[in-house]
Amino acid sequence: MYLLVRCSCVAVVVSLAVGSGCQSDSGPTTAPTTQPQAALRSYEYRQIHMGVQARLVVYAADEETAANACRVAYRRIAEIDRIASDYILDSELNRLCAKAGGPPVPVSDELFYLLQTSCDIAQRSNGAFDPTVGPLIRLWRGARKSESPRLPSPDQIAAAKQLVGYNKIKFDAAGRTIQLTTAGMKLDLGGIAKGYGAHQAVLSLKNQGLGISFCEFGGDVYVGDSPPNRPGWVMEVTNDAGRRKSRKIFVRNTGVSTSGDSEQFVMIGGQRYSHIVDPRTGIGLTQSTLVTILHPQGIISDGLSTALSVLPPDQGRALAKSYNAKTYIRPAEY
Repeated sequence: MYLLVRCSCVAVVVSLAVGSGCQSDSGPTTAPTTQPQAALRSYEYRQIHMGVQARLVVYAADEETAANACRVAYRRIAEIDRIASDYILDSELNRLCAKAGGPPVPVSDELFYLLQTSCDIAQRSNGAFDPTVGPLIRLWRGARKSESPRLPSPDQIAAAKQLVGYNKIKFDAAGRTIQLTTAGMKLDLGGIAKGYGAHQAVLSLKNQGLGISFCEFGGDVYVGDSPPNRPGWVMEVTNDAGRRKSRKIFVRNTGVSTSGDSEQFVMIGGQRYSHIVDPRTGIGLTQSTLVTILHPQGIISDGLSTALSVLPPDQGRALAKSYNAKTYIRPAEY
């Protein structure tokens, strides 16, 4: 049976072994599998993390095992959020930003890795993805949420762009320090954190013996081992309006990230502006985008899905190839 998940920009269909049902935070739903020798059943949980619903599906021998493992996985997600969030005031990311323009700052191994990986994608995408885009994101976030939306002024965009640029981040691997060279810089890891969090949740479940697992954060999904008697998890990705032909694929131990703007956009002066901002121009994208990336690392699938939304097709195709990533959807040129 297929379980339909509505995301902000796509519909994802996940194949469970036999069935599933509606689920609240109070407990899991279960479904018997077609593998009686292992006596596995599927259990599903939902909690709010990183500002969206985080959904876990696991196969386990009993409910207690599933519930305990998922509690640990959710704690892992919350740990990542406390490191990488730009919404949590005292997150490690925001504490680093508060020292922008000052000397190098010692950081955790995890934040160092998140920012170093982000800057690698930024460099290889020529700035189409950039973790320093925070000042521009805040400008456009305000524009979208305003009762009377209007474009940020050229002066506002120019001022924000002075604070943007991945080359303003300096890394010292030996000392595990990071320096933000310009005062007022604001980092934003929204383009990689959910993909990374989903991957880490599945790794947590694997470490507890539940390798057949799945984590979904809106447009970011990570799947573990194949469900019983299946070659993989069945994913179907399409846009909400159904204007593009959907694709069904079997995936396992893979991140699946989709970036699009079917819901998150603003109309200003008759022009449609996406929530995805090109860090190089400071302007929200005006073309409708829908990009899906598959990669064994969730942090890479997430970051590339944003970068390819910004890049022209030929450059996006080259970037994906450089990471050995698979691309789906968007106009056929990808």
